Amino acid sequence: MRTSVLFMLILLSGQILSGCFGGDEPEKIIEDINPIDDLLTNTTWYHYAGGVNANDLNIGFDNLTGNNTPYAAIGTYYGIGGTTFEPTIGVTSTGGIHFSSYGGTGSGTMVYTSMDQGQTWTNMGPFNPILPDIGQVPSSNDPYIYVDKWTDRVYKFDMHALTAMFVEYSDDDGQTWSIPFSADGYYSPQDHQSIASMPDVDGGGFYETITVFCINTGSSALGPQCSRSLDGGHTWDVQRPGYPVGIAQCSGLHGHLAGSNDGAIYRGNPSCEGPAIYRSVDGGYTWTEHTITTNVPMQDGWHSHEVAVGTDEAGNVFASWISMDQMPWMAYSRDQGNTWSEPMMVAPPGVNETGFPTIFAGDEGRVVVGYIGEMDDNGGWAGYMSVMTDAFSENPLITTVAVNLPNDPLDTTDDCGNVRCGGFGDFIDVEIDDEGRPWIALAHNVLGQHGIVGTWVTGPSLYGNITQLPTIAAGGPSTIN
Repeated sequence: MRTSVLFMLILLSGQILSGCFGGDEPEKIIEDINPIDDLLTNTTWYHYAGGVNANDLNIGFDNLTGNNTPYAAIGTYYGIGGTTFEPTIGVTSTGGIHFSSYGGTGSGTMVYTSMDQGQTWTNMGPFNPILPDIGQVPSSNDPYIYVDKWTDRVYKFDMHALTAMFVEYSDDDGQTWSIPFSADGYYSPQDHQSIASMPDVDGGGFYETITVFCINTGSSALGPQCSRSLDGGHTWDVQRPGYPVGIAQCSGLHGHLAGSNDGAIYRGNPSCEGPAIYRSVDGGYTWTEHTITTNVPMQDGWHSHEVAVGTDEAGNVFASWISMDQMPWMAYSRDQGNTWSEPMMVAPPGVNETGFPTIFAGDEGRVVVGYIGEMDDNGGWAGYMSVMTDAFSENPLITTVAVNLPNDPLDTTDDCGNVRCGGFGDFIDVEIDDEGRPWIALAHNVLGQHGIVGTWVTGPSLYGNITQLPTIAAGGPSTIN
């Protein structure tokens, strides 16, 4: 059965991708015991944890069945039409892809939106009603976009001068926007904000979901502080510690928040022992601390704080971070973070240095880890997505794509993964649309810090039945203007 499915996929990919995948002779594929060779390209890898090639004959191919079956995959990217800093992304059920663009002081941040899978982009503002060339919030140090996946509300969250914060939202893919609502904090600085939501499972609010934001105070003693909104972002509670009161904290920074179908919300942050997640089951009012591992510590550098977290449709929790080896690691929990799997290094063979971890999960056991990486020192940086369609397998297959070609690096800075690097800023972002296609928010620093969104030309669906996704047109540097 596996051979028949793979034969169909290879034949299909050979037709739709104009020969991008080598060795498409049907007789060879049927007879070959290796189902991986004919799927490989110079930007696609099939491998296991630790960078072990999946075509290693010593391992064999018996586990490449069911949800662990390899599918043809290839990456690409599209320019959004504007610059970016700390790019974030959100996807609505209508197919809207929303990307944060950094306009700078005087212009303000804007939301660029595509309704046709990244092929074209429109600046949706929100614009100042008096001065229509600038944003409603004319200055933002940190632009941030978040889509509430339960209501499709698009949140635009801006921080000004490390003190003031404003939230705007749209319920129609950016066609219209609310006024800016103040989310001012009570500590200074207010920095590194992140916002997410989860269903109001207890019915204590005035909206379908509860929205929570957390900020960095710049102090390990104070730790991150968090606030919640029970009315869809109009009003916000007084900020409270985003960690268990009485437990010492060793980092005031944190990664993106993530909400779960079961009403829990998570934020990634190192504990004093190692990479950790913090969980709230009361709408961000109180938190518990859960160290993931003490054996794979955080990177000693720019991403020493950045633990990315995501939840799948079944409520399982996934976390990713950059460790001391400068490589991306991932672990999962099937009990809301109380216990964790052994961490696995998810980069493909040949990648030697990485940075800017981000993560998102789809249906149960399907997850995408995003990051930038470099193969050879000073060889240029690429945007990577490492996908597992069966993360809970004893030996999960990892399909990794680079969204840019080797001769089209996103940055050429030495050690870009371990420093604040151009438009990448402090972080990047990744999402999955309702079709099951992953989208990663990146910056193309070589071409002027332009915002780009990476995705699959085709690959396996991360929602619904695992099938080959329809092919979309490839992009590349020609889409940046």
